[in-house]
Amino acid sequence: MKPRVKLAESTTTDGGAMTLYEHDGKYCISYAGQELMHSGANASEILLGEIGVELLERDAEARILIGGLGLGFTLRSVLENTGPNTVVELVELLPEIVSWNREYLKSLNGEMLNDPRVEIHTTDVVAYVRKAERARYDVILLDVDNGPVAMVSETNVSLYSNSGLRWLRGSLKPEGRAVFWSAGPDLRFEDRLKRAGFRVSKVPAKVHAGSKRAAYLLYVANYK
Repeated sequence: MKPRVKLAESTTTDGGAMTLYEHDGKYCISYAGQELMHSGANASEILLGEIGVELLERDAEARILIGGLGLGFTLRSVLENTGPNTVVELVELLPEIVSWNREYLKSLNGEMLNDPRVEIHTTDVVAYVRKAERARYDVILLDVDNGPVAMVSETNVSLYSNSGLRWLRGSLKPEGRAVFWSAGPDLRFEDRLKRAGFRVSKVPAKVHAGSKRAAYLLYVANYK
């Protein structure tokens, strides 16, 4: 059996250890010893991108915000399903995650960062969204932390709060869409989305493309 190799490690703003591992050609990122994402379990991240852009005309001008880079599968999904007139604002809190994608994960999805449609911002997505102009985005995709229940950064809690969701909705264009990755059902979060003025639907998401059952949930929130 091939050993698991630690490729890189960083400390988050909350003091926890974020670690990148490689094992037998697969990659994973762990936080405080708990696996957050794995390159072999990417179906939900790919689906997040597909659902986010499914209403856009491929060659139309569009501006998309992606919160959270991870292993790059959502970014790849968005770029593969949109045309040359799309601009993607990618916001990632940890500059090390961006560096790891460029250096260690280049053959996975790291090359996507060089796409001329991609703008990279290494900052807190909560602060970034609050500074954004109103009605700026056609699509907002959020795969931040562990979904509505924060694990890595307490600042992410405000992103999923009543005020945070109202701000997100105001950042969307009319007919815009936000999609949120969640580790599972969250009725209180769903209620907050509705109170913020979104029309909400839920899409089950599998861990692997070949999985028999869904393990995660995508909350699709349309502007109206």
